Amino acid sequence: MKTFKIILSIILFSLSLSLNAQVVYEPLHRDVYNFLSRLAQKGLITLDDQVKPLTRIYIAKKLLEADCEKCLTPLEKEELEFFMKDYAHEFSFINNYLLSRRSGIARKDNKGRYRLFFYNDDLFKINVSPILGFKTGYRDSERLNHLWNGVSLYGYLDDWLGFSFDFRDNTETGKTIDKRKIFTPVTGVNARTDQNVAFYNPNKMEYSEVKTTISANWSWGTFTVGKEFFEWGYAEGGNLVLSQKAPSFPFIRLDLKPVKWLSFNYIHAWLRSDVIDSSDIYYGPISNRFHFREKYLASHTLTLYPVKGLNLSIGESMVYSDKLELSYLMPFMFFRLADHYLSKHLNASGSNAQMFAFVSSRNHIKNTHLYSTLFIDEITLSYLFDSERQRNQFGFSFGGSVTDLPVNNLTLKLEYTKIFPFVYIHNIPTTTYENASYLLGHWMGSNADQVYASLNYRFIRGLEATVWGQYIRKGDPGTPEQQLREKPQRPFLFGLRTNYSYLGFSFSYNFIHELFVKGEFQYLNISSEQENNSFVDDDMTEFYISLYYGL
Repeated sequence: MKTFKIILSIILFSLSLSLNAQVVYEPLHRDVYNFLSRLAQKGLITLDDQVKPLTRIYIAKKLLEADCEKCLTPLEKEELEFFMKDYAHEFSFINNYLLSRRSGIARKDNKGRYRLFFYNDDLFKINVSPILGFKTGYRDSERLNHLWNGVSLYGYLDDWLGFSFDFRDNTETGKTIDKRKIFTPVTGVNARTDQNVAFYNPNKMEYSEVKTTISANWSWGTFTVGKEFFEWGYAEGGNLVLSQKAPSFPFIRLDLKPVKWLSFNYIHAWLRSDVIDSSDIYYGPISNRFHFREKYLASHTLTLYPVKGLNLSIGESMVYSDKLELSYLMPFMFFRLADHYLSKHLNASGSNAQMFAFVSSRNHIKNTHLYSTLFIDEITLSYLFDSERQRNQFGFSFGGSVTDLPVNNLTLKLEYTKIFPFVYIHNIPTTTYENASYLLGHWMGSNADQVYASLNYRFIRGLEATVWGQYIRKGDPGTPEQQLREKPQRPFLFGLRTNYSYLGFSFSYNFIHELFVKGEFQYLNISSEQENNSFVDDDMTEFYISLYYGL
């Protein structure tokens, strides 16, 4: 840990010599991401968003880039004006002017946007918003309620730092609560699971989530320390590399873009292993004290931009455990070779490596975004076509989106994802591709494939509706022993298969900034294969209505 502190101090000191602006990351749930993605899809702006979240100052620059009277549809002009009201501080940085000193409680800020509290002068700027929401509905004819509240804030300090904080407390009640939230894209939760305590209620679940960052940047890079979510890729049905399935985790992040045609992203994260350290247990008068084994993720991505609208990315990651390794704190290290050095090529002492690649093409076909991801957990090139010895454990996805064709404000998406057996699985429990026992990648896991489609229409500024559907085939997940010892590997969809057919509808209306009403309907048919090869069907219907400020 002392080594990490020394390195961090050197980095921060070096950056302090050249910092020229503050950085705050925009949370992933903001609608501005979809807005900018549609404009990039039409070729109106260039957007580097394969790794998210993005900084608010970068988003503000893209909004200014999109400010073209003749290029935008009438609805897009209204949306642009609406989003620009949220970036007063960032526009002042870009245009190098000072906002007039001002503060307020429950009133409009410098751009006419209502806020709970704001303050700005030439040294310190802060914006505070409440978080309050209520969701109610039915799952299998049983009533479910979800109440959440909290606070979010972000701000800037002089020319040195940008900071953010987001806290929310959640309570879910009902007889059919999904406490594990495993086979669903919904983010996993860190909820109390001890059924032996006096106040345990099987029909109630309480949990909290906190996110925070502190960041600084210079003309060609950004450095951040925080706890947040990450997304890597564009798939709406689920991302293979990094998704919002697992709870947020602490990290350090480095982004570099020294030239227009190249960028580099590095993340080092502190994960939760959920594996008890048997060497660190001591006994107390009432209960025993223990700790979980340490677990980490190191990941880096290199992206090229050969022509406008075309992004090509390649990267690798390493999940390792037990102690912090200096080799994985080096952003430009080849992690796989570092693992060979540290483990002496012994599998039992090694870590869990992944490689991935990505391509994105925007507006090379009019108003169309095409994208594809390859995620390699393990592959043996020398036995690639040897059916008796091959061990090819990888996943891939490809998809496309078309917007404003043939009707303005209409967007169609279609995706296919296939994940071969044993992807994300590892024989060492502390190095699985998980955080807090939830997958870091695609929520449906290995030995499965998915077809996903959605149709979205925006009626007026803030009002939109989406019809979506997906079909998933899921085989047996298998065991680490099967993964490690069986050759050849088991075929795709081995074991008893389960088919999932989804049909959903949702609408949302954004009254003012951050104030939403949302309705959701989902029908699910689960068809489970039996030992005699027959299938047994089960249906489930869900409907919810939500009103919330913030998310």
